[in-house]
Amino acid sequence: METKRTILAITGMHCSSCAALISDHLKQTTGVTEANVNFASAKASILFNPSIVSEDDLIKAVKEAGYRATKASDHNRDADRKRRIEEITSARSSFLRAFVLSLPLLLTMLIPFLPDGGWKVSFDPWMGIFSLVFATPVQFWLGAGFYRGFWSSLKMKTFTMDSLIAIGTSTAYFYSLLNFIIATVERRSLLGETQNLYFEVAALLITFVLLGKWLEARAKGRTSEAIEKLMGLTPKTARVLRAGQPTDVPIEQVQVGDTIIVRPGEKIPVDGLVTRGLSSVDESMLTGESIPAEKKEGDRVFGATLNQHGSIEFTADRIGAETALARIIRFVEEAQGSKAPIQDFADKISRWFVPAVILAAIVTLVIWLLLGQTLTFALLAFVSVIVIACPCALGLATPTALMVATGRGAELGILIRGGEPLEAAQGIDTIIFDKTGTLTRGKPEVTDILPTGSLDETKLLAIAASIEQVSEHPLAESIVRKATEDHVSLSSVENFRAIPGHGVMGQIAGVIYSFGNRKLIEQIRLPAENIEERLRSLEDAGKTAMILATEKGILGIIAVADTLKETTPSAIGALKRLGITPVMITGDNDRTARAMARQAGIDQVLADVLPEEKANEVKRLQAEGKNVAMVGDGINDSPALAQANLGIAMGSGTDIAMETGGIVLVRNDLRDVATSIALSRATVSKIKQNLFFALFYNIIGIPIAARAFASFGIVLKPELAGFAMALSSFSVVTNSLLLKGWQPGKWNLLSRLAPVIMAVGFTALFLFFARLSA
Repeated sequence: METKRTILAITGMHCSSCAALISDHLKQTTGVTEANVNFASAKASILFNPSIVSEDDLIKAVKEAGYRATKASDHNRDADRKRRIEEITSARSSFLRAFVLSLPLLLTMLIPFLPDGGWKVSFDPWMGIFSLVFATPVQFWLGAGFYRGFWSSLKMKTFTMDSLIAIGTSTAYFYSLLNFIIATVERRSLLGETQNLYFEVAALLITFVLLGKWLEARAKGRTSEAIEKLMGLTPKTARVLRAGQPTDVPIEQVQVGDTIIVRPGEKIPVDGLVTRGLSSVDESMLTGESIPAEKKEGDRVFGATLNQHGSIEFTADRIGAETALARIIRFVEEAQGSKAPIQDFADKISRWFVPAVILAAIVTLVIWLLLGQTLTFALLAFVSVIVIACPCALGLATPTALMVATGRGAELGILIRGGEPLEAAQGIDTIIFDKTGTLTRGKPEVTDILPTGSLDETKLLAIAASIEQVSEHPLAESIVRKATEDHVSLSSVENFRAIPGHGVMGQIAGVIYSFGNRKLIEQIRLPAENIEERLRSLEDAGKTAMILATEKGILGIIAVADTLKETTPSAIGALKRLGITPVMITGDNDRTARAMARQAGIDQVLADVLPEEKANEVKRLQAEGKNVAMVGDGINDSPALAQANLGIAMGSGTDIAMETGGIVLVRNDLRDVATSIALSRATVSKIKQNLFFALFYNIIGIPIAARAFASFGIVLKPELAGFAMALSSFSVVTNSLLLKGWQPGKWNLLSRLAPVIMAVGFTALFLFFARLSA
């Protein structure tokens, strides 16, 4: 079945319940196989069958649910940014208008407490009209969005946060309106009925909720700053050779094959290969590596990096959405729109949360009436319970932390493919490293050429290099390179055959040669006892010894050594400090492998493992109850990467194995393995902090709002309950934003104590509001 994924930008969502409503409606659309709506990023990621349903149909489905949607693509990121700015501006304007209209209503709250000099009697006839005039536009103009959301949710046979606000404010408004009409008809003094007019409650509720929405929009906007920084790196123009003359053209007009000139101090506009010149290029904005990279003819350059000293010319080969920067931006955007498994917990709560709150409010109303309290007291308790409950904090707990963490990871050169690998990383206790190219430089060099028969070193190297010139193995490349450096002539090879995990065979001038490890020699049934001591000596030194032989006997040994990367020992040490067991996996024999592992600081070694057996070794460790991550190049190790609980692919900033690993290390620096694990642990910890706070807030807030502690003088006014609700969402987003300053290896006291500070702070806030209400 043909499937296609699209991203829609959603507007009009007020809480996670809105996101769930849209997601459910999209899933009910014929042809849609997967729909994930992210409230924090205001994006919907949809997998659908284009032969059954179109993108226009999906946009229409979102509209039917009561919201608006547009296609999000690489070409309208500027539009996305403008939409976020407009959202913040609109939220600010709505709050300020509501604040201006609600401010005079505070006078009606203060009248009973002011000294009477006779003016109260003259003000009495106008007080109800005064309150009604100022509260009505707040209720039905600035609060119209809540009514629209309420109506949309009713059509979908569900409830959202809009439902809570609409029900709560409408109860206060219409109860007050009814009392005002009765008092006017009966010509009773409104001063005596002051406690039965609560227009200011409805108006201030909406005002405080709008304040929360403004603060929340501002905070949510900051969660995508990492993406905006990456987007801002791209230069707007390029100097292209056209008809032999350098011409400045917009970046959109650059074509593959164009020759581009970059002068000192200028940004490189697109990806390509240097054809002329010599320079050093600052690639830190792409890889996080602070040391400039030297560039000469034949080297690759990347768009958005900074040319420093020399002038270079290069041929463009990747433009637009195919550049390294564009791919990284797309990668991070997809990750930010994904869902972590822990989000399912919050989603399950959010789905029944609003109906449960409405039921709790009704129960509160009935119980207080049965206990003999006045209708006014019971209704205010009802309204307080309705408006204090906050599903938004639950809905924002996971996606905001995920967005900030993936953005922070991108700044550190770590690309996290989504919520699932990020959450998986925090539970890893064992990491398997492929040796060649991962722990080592991946550029082995010939160290020893030891003839054991009639051949001299040059002839031995010539035969081995002739056979290996067809192979793509890194060890083969080192032997061919050595022959080239020594100007050794190579022969043509017939009947070449590679034997995975053993070596190669080929025919030169009618003679069949075998070149490989002990297993290959055993396969052709040749005794190797006379060279065993030499082999052990080489292997104890961490060298890979390969044997050249014919059917008649062994001709000699060629040893190759691959040196560890400079960062390998420190990277392994960092993982051990995190409580993770590093394991090295290699096709080398046990003696050579352990010698290399000792240098790296690795105790556990899986040696003599054929490429196709790596995935089975991962399975074996998983069967022992281990949570296993596999670190490899993302291509040769793809089966093992897929089998592992988490695949970590090494990249270079361009040739990133996007589809292989759950995490991609752009800088090709092993220390980033520990950094990615530590970042994931910090993020999941932050998510748990957010969820704890969101649940704590509702658990302590709802009973107080229901006036369960009224006998102790703890009573919460509805407008202050609404203010507390607005602050709860803002607090969760702010807590997530602390991840922006996360640094590997640093213990952040503020971040660790954040949930305690928020819990104590909100408890104190509730008590303060209760005292204020009393």
